[in-house]
Amino acid sequence: MADHDGVHGARSAVPCDTTKGLTVHDSNDSPSPPVAPARQQSTDIDSLIEAFRSMSAEEIAARGFTVEGTFDQVDDPILLGPDGLPVNTWKESYPYDERMSRSEYEALKRDLQVELLKAQDWIRSTGHKLVLVFEGRDAAGKGGTIKRFLEHLDPRGAEVVALGVPSEREKGEWFFQRYVRHLPTRGEMRFFDRSWYNRAGVERVMGYCTPDEYDEFLRSVPQFEEMVMNADTTLIKLWFSVSRREQIARFTIRRIDPVRQWKLSPTDIASLDRWDEYTQAKLMMFERTSTERAPWNIVRSNDKKRGRINAIRHVLDVLPYDNKNLDVVVPPDPLIVGTPDTLPDHGEAW
Repeated sequence: MADHDGVHGARSAVPCDTTKGLTVHDSNDSPSPPVAPARQQSTDIDSLIEAFRSMSAEEIAARGFTVEGTFDQVDDPILLGPDGLPVNTWKESYPYDERMSRSEYEALKRDLQVELLKAQDWIRSTGHKLVLVFEGRDAAGKGGTIKRFLEHLDPRGAEVVALGVPSEREKGEWFFQRYVRHLPTRGEMRFFDRSWYNRAGVERVMGYCTPDEYDEFLRSVPQFEEMVMNADTTLIKLWFSVSRREQIARFTIRRIDPVRQWKLSPTDIASLDRWDEYTQAKLMMFERTSTERAPWNIVRSNDKKRGRINAIRHVLDVLPYDNKNLDVVVPPDPLIVGTPDTLPDHGEAW
């Protein structure tokens, strides 16, 4: 399968405003799309959202949009426009003009996964505990990153926690109780694919909790996390950012690719025109819950490969495991991973 990272990386292909449905601009004149006035940008996004909602998978495909890389032997699917070229929405507000190449990614990933095995051995031998929280916009790349963390770890000591809608019994419990059941015991790692922070995001925006429940969550979560960390546990919180056009492109892939349609939920679609509300909820969450011991770490994931590599680097950089290869475990790229203070736009400009 052709690797488009290097071949077409210098071209700019972004969806444009249209009342007829999804279309693509592809310009050789500049490496990134021009910045439009605020009103034009708003119209552009509104048109894209309306087209996505009103058109079926068959209608989108009939306009010439296809997906390259529909099965696991290809690392990431690529949305192709009617001209057959990649839709390069990933470049929006991104600090690099080229995606990380597949060859570089695979080489770096292998070395980092060897280090992850060392970290797992250290956790087991010391009885330490590790909790990783993966949060972010819908389609930001959380699940794919977790998959690369776990790819070669011993599953007996490293598990994913992805909870569904709470049961009636769980709704009557202390809010954190259903999550406490899944915290690790000595020598284990837990990967939370979404977490208690659902209350600060989707529950807040979609009205699934009351204002009092939301306020109580923001007040109590730093205390809850202090208790977790005081129990010989390292807690690392990762927020995966994605720009708005890139999110719509990824939703389009989910709509037209039969093996990924299950990933497109009604909540995903409902979130399309609530971008600003989610932004405000995110900012409040960062302000109230990013603490000195448990800061939020933003991962700019428009380029999924670069985001994954730097997320793994960050985790390994934090853990004090034995025999760490410092030629491999370098600090994450500060243009890709940082705190809310160091990445002020959080990779999600407008």
